[in-house]
Amino acid sequence: MTNFAPSVPVDLPATLGALVSSGYESRTVKQEMQRNLLERLRAGEPSLPGIVGFQDTVIPQVERSLLAGHDIVLLGERGQGKTRLIRTLTALLDEWIPVVQGCEINDDPTDPICASCRRKSEELGDALPVSWRHRSERFGEKLATPDTSVADLIGDVDPVKVAEGRSLGDPETIHYGLVPRTNRGIFAMNELPDLSERIQVALLNVLEERDIQVRGYNLRLPLDLLVVASANPEDYTNRGRIITPLKDRFGAEIRTHYPLDIDHEIDLIRQEAHIQAVVPDHLLDIVARFTTEVRGSSSIDQRSGVSARFAIACTEALSGAALRRSAITGEREPVARVGDLMGVVPTLRGKVEFDVSEEGREQELLLHLARRATAESWRLLLGGNDIRPVLTTLVEWFDEGNTLQTGDETAGESLIGELGKFEGLGKLLQAVEPDLAESPGLAASCVEFAIEGLWLTRRIDKDEVDGVIRYGAA
Repeated sequence: MTNFAPSVPVDLPATLGALVSSGYESRTVKQEMQRNLLERLRAGEPSLPGIVGFQDTVIPQVERSLLAGHDIVLLGERGQGKTRLIRTLTALLDEWIPVVQGCEINDDPTDPICASCRRKSEELGDALPVSWRHRSERFGEKLATPDTSVADLIGDVDPVKVAEGRSLGDPETIHYGLVPRTNRGIFAMNELPDLSERIQVALLNVLEERDIQVRGYNLRLPLDLLVVASANPEDYTNRGRIITPLKDRFGAEIRTHYPLDIDHEIDLIRQEAHIQAVVPDHLLDIVARFTTEVRGSSSIDQRSGVSARFAIACTEALSGAALRRSAITGEREPVARVGDLMGVVPTLRGKVEFDVSEEGREQELLLHLARRATAESWRLLLGGNDIRPVLTTLVEWFDEGNTLQTGDETAGESLIGELGKFEGLGKLLQAVEPDLAESPGLAASCVEFAIEGLWLTRRIDKDEVDGVIRYGAA
């Protein structure tokens, strides 16, 4: 995790004596987080800002666990925001904490635990140099991989320090691993079940006794940590790859989930997707419903889940399609349209695990689900009685023998120009996109959405050849 710590304020104490005189009181990580969390709750502020869809389910469980001082394991399928949630926990830490200057494990100047810092404290007394560490630097993260070693996590003998003349029994010859280097912070282990069992054993003391052992050294470091792990529930519950003593040491097991309603899915897309063109709200609604359809399909392997990155990637691809059309046609404002979705769907196959019975039908299945989502959104936005006369006028326009051509290289102005004077256009735009400023591109997007829905409800016909779509009478 890249750190972007701000500059240390110049008025913070620079020595142990000045620190003590300032009234500094040492607190553990969990005490810090408990106090800061309670302050946020009392003030009515969100405890974990930026986390979407967990407000009434996961977040209250996390809050209770933190207030209880528990280490946490988060269970959930891929793309449910587990890592995002873990990283957000750093916001509950104090903004700055004092550390012994130069200490590898961030010792508290008032109570150092490593041999080197204790020696310096005895020698220098109140003149012990103090530096300051920002909350963003107090987070350590490791993805569990087969090549992860005890040395990576806990530490090992440093041959360079031995070569410098220290004896092998000297604790200062140890090169600390990620866990002790995160002392006085939050340590996260992603995909914990993928960590081999013999390596998991090395974490037992960290979680319960809060100390570490390195190659038989008579070394005890009472580490101050909040430990948070993530796991896929399939691995966790069925394969049993987290050893029982380690599972028992986590105080809380919290199950995450995908967004439970369409609005949360849309909020998540808006927050996470990098959108460079105009992707109208009705398209975001379609993408959210499309994602929900995929998650609920019996043709999809639901054990692996359908990540939130599915919806995010789909939205970003729609933005890319609009940018491409704008570059080709010279449109001033790139606006995504529902027809772009059909060109985007094939790029999403890699984000979904299909049932083996669907081999060879993956693209066809996703297109079917995308059309179902489009039809559902169309009925929601244009299924009311007040907009029905406008749709009837469109159907009558096609029944008169008119056709409308569109495609990923058809400019919005060209599409609207082909439709001609259409008195219900303003009402259609108001029904589909009441909050966006009118433009030719947006008008084309709304018209294409309305016409696509008429085709999906079998009121007009549609032909597609080489990316060119032509709508006509049924």
